[in-house]
Amino acid sequence: MKALDIKLRKSIRHGRLLKAFLFLFFDLSLCSPSQTQGELPFMTSDVTQVAGKSFDYIVVGGGTAGCPLAATLSEKFSVLLVERGGSPYGNPWVLEKRFSGFSLIQTDEFSSVAQDFTSTDGVRNCRGRVLGGSSAINGGFYSRASEDFIDKAGWDKESVKEAYTWVESKIVSIPELTPWQTVVEFGLLEAGFLPYNGYSLEHIEGTKIGGSIFDVWGIRHTSADLLKAANPGNILVILNATVNNIIFESNGNASQTSVKGIRFIKSDGSMDQTYEAYLNQPKNCTSNGGDVILSAGALGSPQILLLSGIGHRKHLEDLDIPHVMNLKEVGKRMKDNPCIAVLVDTDPQNRQPEPPQVAGIAKDFKFIIEGGVIPTSFNATRTRISAKIAFPVSEGELRLNSSDPRQNPSVKFNYLDDEKDLYACAEMVHLLERVARSHPVAFYLGVKRQSNLTSTDERRKFCKKNVKTFYHYHGGCTVGLVVDSDYKVYGVTGLRVVDGSTFRESPGTNPMATLMMLGRYQGLKILRERDHVSSLRTQQNP
Repeated sequence: MKALDIKLRKSIRHGRLLKAFLFLFFDLSLCSPSQTQGELPFMTSDVTQVAGKSFDYIVVGGGTAGCPLAATLSEKFSVLLVERGGSPYGNPWVLEKRFSGFSLIQTDEFSSVAQDFTSTDGVRNCRGRVLGGSSAINGGFYSRASEDFIDKAGWDKESVKEAYTWVESKIVSIPELTPWQTVVEFGLLEAGFLPYNGYSLEHIEGTKIGGSIFDVWGIRHTSADLLKAANPGNILVILNATVNNIIFESNGNASQTSVKGIRFIKSDGSMDQTYEAYLNQPKNCTSNGGDVILSAGALGSPQILLLSGIGHRKHLEDLDIPHVMNLKEVGKRMKDNPCIAVLVDTDPQNRQPEPPQVAGIAKDFKFIIEGGVIPTSFNATRTRISAKIAFPVSEGELRLNSSDPRQNPSVKFNYLDDEKDLYACAEMVHLLERVARSHPVAFYLGVKRQSNLTSTDERRKFCKKNVKTFYHYHGGCTVGLVVDSDYKVYGVTGLRVVDGSTFRESPGTNPMATLMMLGRYQGLKILRERDHVSSLRTQQNP
């Protein structure tokens, strides 16, 4: 055992020295976003600068998908971007890596950058409430979706690649591994997470180092930074404004509902004081109208549809919400990736937080394992290794609790409700224990973890008792049920949803990269569609 410890000590030290050499050998600029950044567009919390005005596009939610979507659409059209939270800039809890996770500790009802919610399963969770959305409060791990996910989505592969590259050139960096991340890397390899893939943005089996939205100086670059690519003359960002509902208009066709604009309130204001913003109307018959696009996230987008009268008639009538469209699948098919985390330190420490930089992907992409140092208070941390089930079968439902859009809806994910998920969790815990009890982890921490989970039945019980979230929940407005392949809401003209609520499964190790890509991808697709339609109509009406 002593000889093995010496061998491990040398391998960890040599691995760290090699990474340090490579890091110093290459110019630091190669590890950081490559494109020169522009200026952020005009932002305001003054609702009078927006109320009563019209825009070609209104994007609801300045989050992970909404910011790149709004920036892209502004290249040719006027855009209003509505964000219920404030600005991330100047907030060290958001921007500085050394405070990673602090924003999840102290939350309040209306203004904190993270909004707590607890599912009816009893699992604590959170959602972003700040420009940049969840990319402002997460671990910053950046990894693309698998080829299989892209195939299932029916996206054009070359356009997807271009959209990913656009994002990566602006905000993604190559991380420098910390000692603990190096230990996790060796622990995963010892546990059989092979092959070793080094640094890669692709979602591939084995052990890999992912990209990061933290640069080499430890500064986070959220999706809000992508607004620097917007046309500043075509975009207006309204902060601290919460959309109450969508405004519809009758066009004389009882079978078709059209969108006129949005109704919103100040996030810290009264429900009785509402404001409105509208879509520009087409100038002539050769013009094609714009859209209200919901990018409010897997909780926010289905919530807004329901508050607007789009959903199951009986549920809406119970809350006295006028019914507009009977789309029964709004709020359905909600999923969250079950997470199991084990603490590998013996007591709380006071270390600097460390978001994950390394991931192990195994069993045909079914399990994903990462390690991090997580703050439990402002002066205490725990070192843990976490795993998630990538493709859970169990699904739940989102329902309204209130007509106040600032209140969280009720959501149930039914974690491990399906027997297949419980079986998978037991298998995942076995893998997790192998990493947690590996020699690199034991050597680094100075103690070897003991496990009493010797049988499948014990692991199943452990899963039921300890299931948590990986914060990768999705669904509620899924493609094929609520929106079509162009992300247009069925039966409504001028309304789309572009965010994680449209996903049937969570892409990659972390959906953040694919959500940013989706905003850019769909934005470009909309621009091309409008050019094509305008061209056809001009030919028909010269």
